[in-house]
Amino acid sequence: MTTIASGTDTLTRDALAVLQPGFTGTSAPSWLLRRLGEGLTSVGLFGRNISSPDQLAALTAQLRAERDDVLVAIDEEGGDVTRLEVRTGSSFPGNHALGAVDDVALTEAVAHELGRRLAACGVNLNWAPSADINSNPGNPVIGVRSFGADTALVARHTAAYVTGLQSAGVAACTKHFPGHGDTAVDSHHALPRIDAELPVLHSRELAPFRAAVAAGTRAVMSAHILVPALDPAHPATLSRRVLTGLLREELGFDGLIVTDGMEMQAISATYGIERGSVLAIAAGADAICVGGGLADEATVLRLRDALVTAVRSGELPEERLADAAARVRALASWTAETHGTAPGTASAPAADGPEIGLVAARRALTVTRGQHYAPVTEAPYVAAFTPVANIAVGDETPWGVAAELCRTLPGTETGSFTGEGAGAEALAAAGPRRVVAVVRDVHRHAWMAAALDTLIAARPDTVVVEMGVPQAPPCGALHVATHGAARVCGLAAAEAITGA
Repeated sequence: MTTIASGTDTLTRDALAVLQPGFTGTSAPSWLLRRLGEGLTSVGLFGRNISSPDQLAALTAQLRAERDDVLVAIDEEGGDVTRLEVRTGSSFPGNHALGAVDDVALTEAVAHELGRRLAACGVNLNWAPSADINSNPGNPVIGVRSFGADTALVARHTAAYVTGLQSAGVAACTKHFPGHGDTAVDSHHALPRIDAELPVLHSRELAPFRAAVAAGTRAVMSAHILVPALDPAHPATLSRRVLTGLLREELGFDGLIVTDGMEMQAISATYGIERGSVLAIAAGADAICVGGGLADEATVLRLRDALVTAVRSGELPEERLADAAARVRALASWTAETHGTAPGTASAPAADGPEIGLVAARRALTVTRGQHYAPVTEAPYVAAFTPVANIAVGDETPWGVAAELCRTLPGTETGSFTGEGAGAEALAAAGPRRVVAVVRDVHRHAWMAAALDTLIAARPDTVVVEMGVPQAPPCGALHVATHGAARVCGLAAAEAITGA
């Protein structure tokens, strides 16, 4: 594609305004600052951009020195999906744990505290919460990111999360519209399809989004999924029927519509990111999320030029691009006026005593004790049975209970196992030590279930910690379901294991 010369004309500024790009590094590159001066209004942050709260606050201050109303977005769901604490694990349990407690006041308080810490670092748009209903237990990408499988539960906690987050001055971006829970494919890899009939979609998938709209969510993120009952030809992100007809006109949403990452194979492998971005804006999206994988100036220029060319050729109405850009700027103005918490307090607890995240993680535990269970009081062997990482979660964030048990029981040893024969390998590595087996979604992995059978047959005193969706029956002398793999969930589980 021929590069269009950059400038400050209205069309070019609008094309830049609808992009939410990422970048590499822990400080803003010169090209990003330059584009902010030319009309770019949003920036997306990922784990690679964050090393500490103070560093993040300095980075966002650097961005605001160029544009004081810049939207700084992040994918901080808490729980398994964390960017703020990507190297340590989150201080907050995720949606599934909060749904297990089913206390909407707690969910609102957790979301508020998470939002307070984000605002303190200068982040003002969070790509959260997930309003997806975990109606398919085999779903490879949602799982513990959902509040649960019950429609009413998910709806009330989605609304509470939106309220809590936005009360801290951070705009919520409820996702993944019209609902990603009933899929068996990860849209990072391919295009998922939901074949539910229209009445089911309205009574199930759409209910949490109605609740989010009623709660005043400032943004909604589209899903790269095909729902033939809504549009048999286009994935939701590219569907005018879904984004404009359903979300805007039928559900009455008047805020910002953001796409999921356009590099994801569900879009990029079929349409390409340039063509996909033009189609998304034409369908009713207002902001193009890109930068999880493609994070350079060339990508921003390619997308800017694709949008400008589409307008000049008549393929994309200029007024639709202008409307999208205006919605981005309107949200930027809201966040600038709201201010949030002053920088410099991001790592401080809100009050004395246990932090709200630990309180929630403790309440979320489901503990099943065998008749002869005795607490673990001597250094055990922690066998982590590790599935392939969910791309949304990433493989850089630590999970499990080993680190917490090491602090409580010095000398604790650990190993990671996967695939056929993992149970026998773990037994051999454990020797005479008591075994703590840590699993994640054992119901989705036959090799993991077989490993537990091997361990429990040989060592009836084995402790089992399920850190995914607890779909399989409890097993072991002690079974602890944490409903998520956040660091704080591991801490709560360690307390249960040792009897603390």
